[in-house]
Amino acid sequence: MRKYRRFGGSLLSVVTTLFLLVLLTFVIGRLMPVDPVIAVVGPDADSATYLKVRQELGLDLPVLQQFWIFFRNLLHGDFGSTLLTGRPVMEDIARVLPATVELATVTIILGAGIGIPLGVYAAVNRGRFADHAVRLIALLGHSTPIFWIGMVGLMLFYAKLGWVGGSGRVDLFYEDIIPNVTGFLLIDSLLAGDMDVFWSSVSHIILPASVLAYASIAYISRITRSFMLEQLSQEYVTTARAKGVPRNSVIWRHAFKNIRVQLVTVVALSYGGMLEGAVLIETVFGWPGFGQYLTNALVIGDMNVVVACTLIIGCVFIALNVISDLLYKLFDPRIQ
Repeated sequence: MRKYRRFGGSLLSVVTTLFLLVLLTFVIGRLMPVDPVIAVVGPDADSATYLKVRQELGLDLPVLQQFWIFFRNLLHGDFGSTLLTGRPVMEDIARVLPATVELATVTIILGAGIGIPLGVYAAVNRGRFADHAVRLIALLGHSTPIFWIGMVGLMLFYAKLGWVGGSGRVDLFYEDIIPNVTGFLLIDSLLAGDMDVFWSSVSHIILPASVLAYASIAYISRITRSFMLEQLSQEYVTTARAKGVPRNSVIWRHAFKNIRVQLVTVVALSYGGMLEGAVLIETVFGWPGFGQYLTNALVIGDMNVVVACTLIIGCVFIALNVISDLLYKLFDPRIQ
């Protein structure tokens, strides 16, 4: 019975959070000094056309009444249509979201795969050259504007050396020539057996993923170093060393084992942040993803798109928290 009460309380908390998120986003969006009617009719439209479209969009109603109509439609799975294209919002999101998920997934693999070992290495070599080097890398990753790194990377590795692809997800010659099965070009090209498209998509994703990963490496390595320093100062580590336990076993089987649960949260939040915060990189690299789509909707005040994207971001973070809880129990069975 207690388990069901806990589940019911958690479900109610999630529903309440999502409702408040939608309400605040909608109201703030309507109060912004942006007129979505202009995006539809253009700045040169006459007043009669302007007022007609404004009425058709329901913008002549009070804000709370507009929200109630939107929320009622939302409960029926209707997110409305976009102002610019007239297509259903979820149809557009289904088209752009896989690009961002693919970019964020490659990024977090690089970020966690490099950042965690770097953080451990820095903690083990505290005060030495290796530690200072890792901390310098982390400092540069935090302080250097990510769009600047992206532009420098494009000029050097694409324009000058020609090692990577340019803007977009794939060369123009290969666009739309393979079936869209998963929405992830790397996977779809392998499923289609087209290695030319696969290597083209690899050449396009490697640079933006590396730039995003650098910022992720800076954050994850710094947090990992902090967690490891705390564990390496514990008595059980000193005892293990005194007993002659091999150095690698002390580091990875004892100290690192006790920070895995904490790192799960760090990596999960980093991944969620990439899904919503890759706007600058998507803009610099012409990446047709979720962040760029949301930014364009904010500029013209398309609240159907903004609320839908906000709701998806909220659901992503909730899902990541649920997955983190499951991994907690996997890594530490004592957690119930």
